[in-house]
Amino acid sequence: MPLMNVFHDGDGFPRIVLADPSGSSAEVLLYGGQVVSWKNERREELLFMSSKAIWKPPKAIRGGIPVFFPQFGNLGTSERNGFARNKFWTIDSDPSPLPPSNNHSSVDLLLKSTDEDLKIWPRSFELRLRVSLSAGKLTLIPRVRNTDTKPFSFTFALRNYLSVSDISEVRVEGLETLDYLDNLMRRERFTEQADAITFDGEVDRIYLSSPQKIAIIDHEKKRTFVLRKDGMPDAGMWNPWDKRAKTVPDLGYEDYKTMLCVDSAVTETPIVLKPLEEWKGYQELSTVSSSYCSGQLDPRKVLYGF
Repeated sequence: MPLMNVFHDGDGFPRIVLADPSGSSAEVLLYGGQVVSWKNERREELLFMSSKAIWKPPKAIRGGIPVFFPQFGNLGTSERNGFARNKFWTIDSDPSPLPPSNNHSSVDLLLKSTDEDLKIWPRSFELRLRVSLSAGKLTLIPRVRNTDTKPFSFTFALRNYLSVSDISEVRVEGLETLDYLDNLMRRERFTEQADAITFDGEVDRIYLSSPQKIAIIDHEKKRTFVLRKDGMPDAGMWNPWDKRAKTVPDLGYEDYKTMLCVDSAVTETPIVLKPLEEWKGYQELSTVSSSYCSGQLDPRKVLYGF
């Protein structure tokens, strides 16, 4: 049977540990509704956590999968990347029906607007997140319900801090030919020209109207992350590289080498909800062993199943 346990650590962060019979596990904090660990059946950590992460509210924790709501980046009137990642969530005792997650170990979390939130963002909402673990897969289903009397709009992202062996050896497939906004160039719009995205410097982009499947290929580990998403059309990508890493207080100087953020996001066209309407997103992370093909990984196999 899949397992779910709640632990109260001395650090004041109640955490839910999901376990799968295959040996994989995930840890989710009530603080921020944030997944902070995902290990495969060999107990290898698949998510990056900063060596200088600050585990003290109200600071955000740099690593894992933070939830950005009600805004992504500084596109809006709320604080940068929103306030959901700095709040204590609760376990949802009455989760509304989603398709049954058979053989999944899962937890449903809930964040409701408080008087304090209403001062920052005067809209009444309920934000739910289901985190499900199964053999080789981690699935997150976010939902936002408008409990206000007026319509509201928001942007949203799940920021996936992926653990990689060496950022210089990583390539991303599935975003070629897309338009992107470059945050290093005042959000100017460009079209991706490369056949696959590789890294040799700082990157901070939002790829627009991206496909439902993106492959992040780690040559050195011979492992590919596959990100599938629905309801979140954009894809953020971030790595600070060396100079910028030195200016981020809660990031170790060398940490940039073993991380890559690839986000499921709604940014270009905000979601608009009328009273009582609900938006639902979907994200599934999985890993596959990459086989070499004439010295290169064969991404078509990963993306299209050839």
